[in-house]
Amino acid sequence: MKKWLIPLLLPALLSCGTTQKDDFYQSSQIEKGEIDSYDLPRHAINDVVKGLAYQMLTSSSFVNAKTPVAVASFVNLKDLESTNWLGNQLAESFVHELQRHGLVVIDFKTTGHIRVTKDGDYVFSRDWQELPERQIIDYVVAGTMVEQEGGVLVNARMIGIQSKVVVATAQSFIPSWVLGDEIDSHEKVKMKDGMIIRDNAMLFGDERAVSIQN
Repeated sequence: MKKWLIPLLLPALLSCGTTQKDDFYQSSQIEKGEIDSYDLPRHAINDVVKGLAYQMLTSSSFVNAKTPVAVASFVNLKDLESTNWLGNQLAESFVHELQRHGLVVIDFKTTGHIRVTKDGDYVFSRDWQELPERQIIDYVVAGTMVEQEGGVLVNARMIGIQSKVVVATAQSFIPSWVLGDEIDSHEKVKMKDGMIIRDNAMLFGDERAVSIQN
């Protein structure tokens, strides 16, 4: 069985006499550790992102504590213009990890105001018309996802927003059971009259199955 190793971020033990060469890493003392990805529990997406963030932070020499960084959704490698819950969750977890290690993370989906409605109060939006026209961003973290046998291969990179130069990269494989039951490339889900209708080969013999008409 093929195995993949995912590096994790583990706190390093600091001695009283230790001095740091770079203030940027003082708030994020990390020591490389690796675990077998096949030992990961279900829904351990955050553990995968910790390993990706470690690879990225140790391979970049351009980013420091004063560098504004944004994180975009991870996209499907096949077309680069579609994403899913996993792509958005990877981005959300990267926001947490990069900020936790001292980077200035710009959340460009923040509108700058609170929209109060009867259903809730909102500060985020995916409507570009609600977002500030100009944002101060030097680098963006983005990546691609491609489904392979037994899971999803994730490639992440940090790119200069103006230069388009890749200054850091990371790669990891996410076994299918880590993702849980939420992803299935062979399944199509559609909402109709408030009901979820599934079109799946496993349902062809089920009398309760509803055929989706496009």
